[in-house]
Amino acid sequence: MKDLLIQIAKRTGLVDAEQLARFLEENGGRERLDELLLRCPYFTEEAVLKLFAAALGWEFLAEMSPKAVPAEFVETIPATYAQQHYLIGIRGKDDGALTVVLSKPLDTNALDNISKMTGMPVRPAISTRAAITAVIDVAYEQRTTVIEEVAEELDSQNLDQLIDEVTTSDDLLDVVNRPPVIRLVNDILFRALQLRASDIHVHPYEAKIQIRYRIDGILYDVLSLNRNVLPLVISRIKVMAGMDIAERRMPQDGRCSVRLGQREIDLRISTVPTSFGERSVLRLLDKSTGLFALDELGLWEEDLKKFDTLLNRSHGVIFVTGPTGSGKSTTLYACLNRINSAEKNVMTIEDPIEYQLEGISQMQVASKKGVTFANALRHVLRQDPDVIMVGEVRDIETARMVIQSSLTGHLVFSTVHTNDSAGTVSRLLDLGVEPYLVSSSLIAVLAQRLVRKVCPDCRQSYEPKPHELRELGLGEVGSAGLAGNGAKFSVGAGCDKCFQTGYRGRTGVYELMLINEEIQEMIYKRESAGKVKKAALNAGLQTLRMDGARKVLGGITTIAEVLRVTQADVM
Repeated sequence: MKDLLIQIAKRTGLVDAEQLARFLEENGGRERLDELLLRCPYFTEEAVLKLFAAALGWEFLAEMSPKAVPAEFVETIPATYAQQHYLIGIRGKDDGALTVVLSKPLDTNALDNISKMTGMPVRPAISTRAAITAVIDVAYEQRTTVIEEVAEELDSQNLDQLIDEVTTSDDLLDVVNRPPVIRLVNDILFRALQLRASDIHVHPYEAKIQIRYRIDGILYDVLSLNRNVLPLVISRIKVMAGMDIAERRMPQDGRCSVRLGQREIDLRISTVPTSFGERSVLRLLDKSTGLFALDELGLWEEDLKKFDTLLNRSHGVIFVTGPTGSGKSTTLYACLNRINSAEKNVMTIEDPIEYQLEGISQMQVASKKGVTFANALRHVLRQDPDVIMVGEVRDIETARMVIQSSLTGHLVFSTVHTNDSAGTVSRLLDLGVEPYLVSSSLIAVLAQRLVRKVCPDCRQSYEPKPHELRELGLGEVGSAGLAGNGAKFSVGAGCDKCFQTGYRGRTGVYELMLINEEIQEMIYKRESAGKVKKAALNAGLQTLRMDGARKVLGGITTIAEVLRVTQADVM
């Protein structure tokens, strides 16, 4: 085999033949030839594998489709076996053989095992580890979950089996030889990730347990379980999160990580006692999805340009406002990513830190240890920051510190819970911040909501009713006039990809209020939020509902969705 590889190297030039001969002479020992060459620092993995493919007369596959993996392979071969041996089965030619793609060409034992386990004749092929791993992850993600079967198995289980093999970062694809309760919880998590859920609710009732998923901001009932398995499921969740499984009368919080193949998922877990037993909510944060850029959030082009210029200001306060779950943190992260952290010292104070940002120092609030937002901000100011992000303004002390930080030459971002942009001014004044401080430091307020987007796979055109257009503020124009201006109303019919809802994914609707001299004067005089909003509208403000209407006309979302998340513009 060594001589054959050297001859092929001379003939094809895949690797340097002299260097190969020298390496084999110096390192020839008991090690298997493919493992030896794949460790060689002189040649790439791809070049070595192509060399073996030419020597053995096998096909080298640069890439493969996960759709080519037969269901019987996924059902028969455990994910962990495929991951450990870096192999995957794909449909062969019409002779009924299974093509097994290997990253270690001389691993004949693995080939024999696959043939025995599947009961099919096998034909070998070769590919790189990265290509095989990518296909394994997707193919095993698409397997059907077996929650109902496992739940029935659980009736005969007891709590003693729970503590078995609990690891810090479980792989959800690894379901073989696990106790049923672990498989059940893994499958609940797995299905949630398949459906893009952000939260899982385990809700006990008198006669059943309801498993609910929050998908694109809406809760859906997906599964009912026998009431008897509640202690098992809750105890398993507590074990994962490092909580005390014996404490059932007090609320508890915890966190952990699980893996789905190569994806790392952070879980934030909360349990509270209720009249029918403990209730648990799991928040899922997928680290592999990455952060959104500012131009991916759904800001209208004019608003994006205005907002972009604010990020270059040297001092001032920018507030992002909206209810819980309206995407405020995502917007703030996008702003910080847009600011060049190589030239500026950017620091954040968060509760909790949701995503790690490269080149930015992030500080976690810990109230029990005396690290509050206001206290942390005092210390951060001594770190010579240019840009500061404060997770939330909840009290007068934090509000004053945020305002004063901007007056001493820092650009500060923060969030506050109000209904619209003008309401933020009233909230700051109600908290007890002096009007002259607010008017001199506030430079902009961005109010936002999240609306669901029409599913691209089942999108169809739609004729809105006159009363819907009136509610949206487009009644005077009429649907015929709007259609003539290029408006395209769309709605989703419902398909498997969007969970039969007609919506898939979300985008933001925004209301950007820039603080001009007139509004500064009104803040100083403590004018009402209504008057401040009127002045902003005269200066070109687009309200949340107006921005929603623009997105409806562009076919991005539906009228019903905009009416659900925004209030009528009553001045």
